[in-house]
Amino acid sequence: MKSALLILSLGLAGMIQAQKIHYNLRMTKPQNHYFEVEMQISEFKAGDLTVKLPVWAPGSYLVREFSKNVNLVRAYDEKGAELKVGKTAKNAWKVSAGKAKKVNVQYEVYAFELSVRTSFLDLTHGFVSSSGVFCYLDGHKDKSGTVTVFPYKDFKTITSPLEKAVAQTQGERSETFQFPNFDVLVDSPFEIGNQEVFDFTVGDTKHTVAMYGSGNYDIDELKVDMARIIKAENDVFGGKNPNKNYTFIVHNVVDGQGGLEHANSTVLSVNRWTYGSGYKDFLSLVAHEYFHLWNVKRIRPIQLGPFNYDEENYTSLLWVMEGFTSYYDELILVRAGYFTKEEYVRKLQGTLNYVEGSVGSRVQPVAHSSYDAWIKGYRPNENSANTTMTYYSRGAILGAYLDAVIVDKFNGTKCLDHFMQYLFEEFYTKKNRGFTEQEFQDALEKFLGQDMDYFFDKYVNGTEIPNYNEVFGKIGLGVTYTGKAVVSFGASLTQDGGNCKVKGVRAGSAAETAGLSVGDEIISVDKMRVDNTALESYMNGLGEGETCKLLIARDELILELEVKMSTYERPAFKLEPNGTAKNKFDYWLRTI
Repeated sequence: MKSALLILSLGLAGMIQAQKIHYNLRMTKPQNHYFEVEMQISEFKAGDLTVKLPVWAPGSYLVREFSKNVNLVRAYDEKGAELKVGKTAKNAWKVSAGKAKKVNVQYEVYAFELSVRTSFLDLTHGFVSSSGVFCYLDGHKDKSGTVTVFPYKDFKTITSPLEKAVAQTQGERSETFQFPNFDVLVDSPFEIGNQEVFDFTVGDTKHTVAMYGSGNYDIDELKVDMARIIKAENDVFGGKNPNKNYTFIVHNVVDGQGGLEHANSTVLSVNRWTYGSGYKDFLSLVAHEYFHLWNVKRIRPIQLGPFNYDEENYTSLLWVMEGFTSYYDELILVRAGYFTKEEYVRKLQGTLNYVEGSVGSRVQPVAHSSYDAWIKGYRPNENSANTTMTYYSRGAILGAYLDAVIVDKFNGTKCLDHFMQYLFEEFYTKKNRGFTEQEFQDALEKFLGQDMDYFFDKYVNGTEIPNYNEVFGKIGLGVTYTGKAVVSFGASLTQDGGNCKVKGVRAGSAAETAGLSVGDEIISVDKMRVDNTALESYMNGLGEGETCKLLIARDELILELEVKMSTYERPAFKLEPNGTAKNKFDYWLRTI
């Protein structure tokens, strides 16, 4: 693919020369799912150049090997003569530029995975997740530049958080955007198609919303409700919103996949009918991703920016970045008036019971869960429930724990909001950098005026269950332990083509002791043919110490296993206001 160069106005041409990097993005045949990219490089030292494509998308902690979608990379000098290109790494191409004054690198990107972190193109729209589309000049990620998008003839609208640049073109309809460095470009998605666009303003920030796909949404309702969520989150940070403009790109699809944060935008993927009975879940997703513009994008571990796009960027603090954000995404709905206090307490109880009732919670500390997101969190297997715990949910519970500690410490005059404001001011505003794990603990201890080693040793780097009633009880929320030992088989089942299959086996359970494995087909119990329902009923009728024999098929071999039933106590809690410390309770769950 060798395309004609843009004919630009003198002003933009001068800008490109000074900025050294310019991209042309085309999509001439959307039905083949290829974005056509031209990267124009100028003002460089003579010799070889290396261009690289990121291997991962910030905010999604998995190496996705985006270069697998790139076809043959070619390069040309300013006279159109082809230059030699060779691969030097899985995501790197060396261009033998020689004495060329300008280099045009050209390649195609296959884009047919519609998610918030990957790119997609067909006849209905194009979505660019920039980390998987735009290469960078190795050693020069700091260079500013421009992107000119040439939409397919049937696509009328381009939405991006990037600032537009004024340009004139001949022959092709296009829009040009500018970026100060590659980190900002990677952090800026593009929606290209016929999306419905509306906007609203909260404080000094204009918000643009691009809706791809049909759905049961109501724009007037969204303007009001999204604004209320954003207003409540601005208040968390004392009204300090670092953005003058913010963009929501919303994909209304069948299989909604959540969201991905950016510094001044977010991409949301939701079921197109979620705006009915699932509307509060949508608002919670809005709250979660918007909160990230502070927590992750500005308040961040030192490893999360500037990024190394060639490999994993490990941190033990995702329990703060994602966990605290998960805590706030539901708390904000209380403050904005969408959840009652009673509804919120039920939700907190559900999260607490999920966290402490999970076998993996006693195995994997949340700091390790954060660090291992790259190798475990995004790569679960059949044994993950026995060995891992999500930093989202446990982090949310630890966020609630610290909020209660702060509310009690300051007698209902301060809360976790004020600690978040402190982090924002100390590290983003004053130092303009992230913090280390030790700096985070030091900041918390300084804010509280007390040693917090016990908290980090037991609950962050350890797997102990906190005394929740002692902490939450001081702010008016009683916590009662309700777990009890019950006779349990310990295997979860699924129906597969009429066959009873094992989907999961709990560590230490009767099923595991008997030798049952995930994937086994259970044919009969005590010589009786069973399906899922019949087997579960039969096992539920057995007492502790009683046995039964299972006939199973594994790899087309017939085996007989003897199961001896045992008990299992899953930790569980009941949360309800205890009638004390009403001023603290009302401050904690206040409506603004």
